[in-house]
Amino acid sequence: MTAERDPATRAAYRPEGLQDTFVSDPAGDPAGREAAEVRLPSLSATEWLRWAWRQLTSMRVALLLLMLLAVAAVPGTILPQRAQDTQGVIELIADSPRWGELLDRLGFFDVYSSVWFSAIYLLLFVSLVGCILPRSRTHLRAMRGRPPRTPRRFDRFPAQARLEVPGEPEDIARRAAAALRGPRRWRRFRVDVRDEGRGTWSVAAERGYLRETGNLVFHLALVGLLVSVATGQLLHYRGQAIIVEGRAFANTQSDYDTFQAGAAFRASSLRPFSMRLDSFESRFDPATLQSRDFTAAVTVTRATGIPQAETIKVNEPLVVDSAKVYLMGNGYAPLVTVRDPRGAVVFSGAVPFLPQDDVYTSQGVIKVPDVTRGPQIGLQGVLLPTAEQVSDQIWRSVHPQPTDPLLALALWTGDLGLDDGVPQNVYQLDESGLTQAMDTSGRPVTLYLRPGDTIDLPDGRGTVTFESLSRFVALDLRYDPSLTAVLVFSLLALVGLALSLFVPRRRIWLRAHPLGPHSDTCQVTVAGLARGDDLGLQGELERAVARAGIRSERDRPA
Repeated sequence: MTAERDPATRAAYRPEGLQDTFVSDPAGDPAGREAAEVRLPSLSATEWLRWAWRQLTSMRVALLLLMLLAVAAVPGTILPQRAQDTQGVIELIADSPRWGELLDRLGFFDVYSSVWFSAIYLLLFVSLVGCILPRSRTHLRAMRGRPPRTPRRFDRFPAQARLEVPGEPEDIARRAAAALRGPRRWRRFRVDVRDEGRGTWSVAAERGYLRETGNLVFHLALVGLLVSVATGQLLHYRGQAIIVEGRAFANTQSDYDTFQAGAAFRASSLRPFSMRLDSFESRFDPATLQSRDFTAAVTVTRATGIPQAETIKVNEPLVVDSAKVYLMGNGYAPLVTVRDPRGAVVFSGAVPFLPQDDVYTSQGVIKVPDVTRGPQIGLQGVLLPTAEQVSDQIWRSVHPQPTDPLLALALWTGDLGLDDGVPQNVYQLDESGLTQAMDTSGRPVTLYLRPGDTIDLPDGRGTVTFESLSRFVALDLRYDPSLTAVLVFSLLALVGLALSLFVPRRRIWLRAHPLGPHSDTCQVTVAGLARGDDLGLQGELERAVARAGIRSERDRPA
């Protein structure tokens, strides 16, 4: 047993630079045992930053951020977003003030432009770049370097072969190297031939660098997708407009019914052009009444000032100055004129009615705020393109084409709420400040009009005239400069992923050495190694031996 040394003796045996701190016994007893206090090294600010960077640029964190980005996008698909559905956001906050205001403060109604979503997006971008750059440098060095040297022993490799072949070791090695290398146009392996001395020659061959190349291409494509999508969100714009036959709209923000644009969009970037709807043609199956074709004939006038006739079909958008114009919907717009009791026109215009079924039973609202006297007027109507009377008060449409149109209107009077400062849906009537007109029996008043008819409004409020019936189309104009880049990077990601999954990474080694000092026969041993399980490795090794023309007088299994 070794005697316990005192502190002075321990100090003599302590290596230079090593120091311990001893905590004395609280009672001050010199015979008490002294415990060593271990002090962990502290990290400086630079070392903490380096550690944080290593964590951020690890593949584990990149995958975690990618999953987190997908989860963060879920609220944007469930909750209404202010950029696309302002009215829905207003209604949700009004229905649930407490939760609505909380979600609004947290940015759940502007998910894709919120601070927390942008932070995840940027962190994912930085993480991917930090992962890719070091791996790219390592991969380039590996591609420029030589294959790994031939191991001394082949016993533990999964694929092996041993042969006794007549010939010189150098000649056999060079023939094997040429066979493994392949033709100049399509190299199969990178090959390195070495003279190991004492007449022994070896060949090291490696293939499958496309696997790591595909992996890097996949990650670079992800970065390209992130940049492209971000660029598109900044520069894109999208507008919807409803055009009635014979009318036109100009490519300005004020002419669109709804308009959304990215943060970097500038109104000056809108290309000047105008579009007029000349006619609209629809075809339906006579038996099933299913739609067969919709064609909008338009006249486009670009900055040159020269009108040009064009057509827009479903799934066949019109391209105007890099923007695509899609035909999203169509319907009927009755031209209605409302006059006051003195005959003055207080409203006149074609009002789009939205189709509700396959036979184009359409609903719409006519708001008349500028009356000369009395309360404001609201007309809530139903349009039947081909009307058929079912009973005394019930009508229905039996065909989508306007062969016998009928317009049924219900009269409301009061405050339309247009001056309250709250946005309203133009296709709905706010009935909170209105009173529905009733007849003497207490039933709601319904006005039935056909094209050309004029009917007096109840209580001497004037007249309403159904002048004619026109068609309208709903157009959606979209401009996104990133679409081509998104397509290219998506295809690159698929190609890279396919390469990383299906290209095998394999190494083959061959060693040839003479059996004796005066023998004209040498022993050839071959071994193969793959990354992961590879059922085709043994076949690769046998094909390589066959291509080299190595034939043995007798084969012995490894």
